[in-house]
Amino acid sequence: MTDYLQVSTTTDSREAAITLLKSAVGAKLAASGQVIGPARSVFWHLGELGDGEEWQLFLRTTRARYAELETHLIEQHPWDNPEVTYTVIDGGSAGYLEWLTRMTS
Repeated sequence: MTDYLQVSTTTDSREAAITLLKSAVGAKLAASGQVIGPARSVFWHLGELGDGEEWQLFLRTTRARYAELETHLIEQHPWDNPEVTYTVIDGGSAGYLEWLTRMTS
């Protein structure tokens, strides 16, 4: 059951995250997603310690659609080098996983 992924990225605003979510789901690169935040983040950026609020975006997709989704998120993201990662969904209800496949086909 490793054909399903949860993909995540972050943005600096709720609006940017919602725009990415709508564009990815609208293009059928992901079946669904949520925007969660704000979350406090501490990170390295250009050799300096950064600190700020970020909004997390989670999307569900298939492994077959991942490369296109990654490209889409990077191209549409307001940052030059955004984090785009995924976690394998190693199980789930058959009905949901079938729906996920249909929505991204």
